[in-house]
Amino acid sequence: MKVKGVNLGNWLVLEKWMSPALFAGTTAEDEYYLPRQLSKEVYEARIKIHRSEYITERDFVTIKSMGMEAVRIPVPYFIFGDREPFIGCIEELDKAFNWAEAYGLQILIDLHTAPLGQNGFDNGGICGVCKWSKHPEEVEFVLSVLERLAERYGERKGLWGIEVINEPVTENMWETMKVPERYPAVDPELAEGSGSVTFDFLRGFYKDAYDRIRKYMPEEKYVVIHDGFELKAWKGYMQEEKYKNVVLDTHQYLMVAEANGCEQTMEGYLKYIREHFQKDIQEMEEYFPVICGEWCLFNSLACGWDTKGGQSVLNGLDGEVESSVSDEEKKKIYQAVAEAQLAAWNTGSGYFYWSYKLLTDTVNDKGWTGWDSWDLGRCVDFGWFPRV
Repeated sequence: MKVKGVNLGNWLVLEKWMSPALFAGTTAEDEYYLPRQLSKEVYEARIKIHRSEYITERDFVTIKSMGMEAVRIPVPYFIFGDREPFIGCIEELDKAFNWAEAYGLQILIDLHTAPLGQNGFDNGGICGVCKWSKHPEEVEFVLSVLERLAERYGERKGLWGIEVINEPVTENMWETMKVPERYPAVDPELAEGSGSVTFDFLRGFYKDAYDRIRKYMPEEKYVVIHDGFELKAWKGYMQEEKYKNVVLDTHQYLMVAEANGCEQTMEGYLKYIREHFQKDIQEMEEYFPVICGEWCLFNSLACGWDTKGGQSVLNGLDGEVESSVSDEEKKKIYQAVAEAQLAAWNTGSGYFYWSYKLLTDTVNDKGWTGWDSWDLGRCVDFGWFPRV
């Protein structure tokens, strides 16, 4: 098994940095507060227009033409429209399956958010709040969402698999990311009791999720579990005969490598990719097929300034920085890190790039220099990423 794919980030799960205009006129930093700051009519109109325009049938044609075979689609816990004030998006996912099947692509459904947060990141739906795993009724709600998704799509030709929860944050990453500082909570009372997710919880939750999904999804389709940012913590787990086609997903970003001390030089990146990304994936392939479900070309060297582990102008970093990196240099940096990372994922079972597109104005908005490397379409068009 080898998969080559791309994420449809910011389509059904919003991320402010990928499409700042969606949040215009509010102080909301995440999807939780957006409908709480807009009137119902404005919120609904904004979301419906966004969903209908951001990804269309034409994009599936483009993705196929890039040489990709699959898309990973982040979906929210309110996908079925049963958690006000949010609007469900199951019809959009239905359309995506029709498009994928028409053009020979596969879909990995990725449950990207959980009520009360599984990581405290903006992409978890609510900044600074991470206590979903401590609320049994919300854990059960998430299991019911997974079961309903499996029931609806389990037999679809276009289904590659289901990922049970995106990026649950375990202790090391909670500390590395300094979550409460980097993603300050709007309501300290709501954030009270937040903290990392334990491995004990995850080990139980993944098995429960597997059972619920397999009721409706055939064994040849994949159940994907995220490593909680600790790739090597899963040795010997779910190795019993009963567990079929379980895939381990790891997310490896150069900006996190920088936060962990990787040198911001070409040699530094290539060495880190070889000695950490590649080596760890090879080691874990003995236990599971390992995919890198999120990664990109973004790095501080190509930006021409230290982004402090990928912090953007939205994090209050100085937006006046002018890049000293020429287009030619930038292209060389991206091509080299693309080649090295693709080789690393190839020692495993494949990858999904983050992300297919973004609507950040990297030309006119100060401080966004270099951020267009998150946009796979641009990376391919500029020759930074090989047409595979």
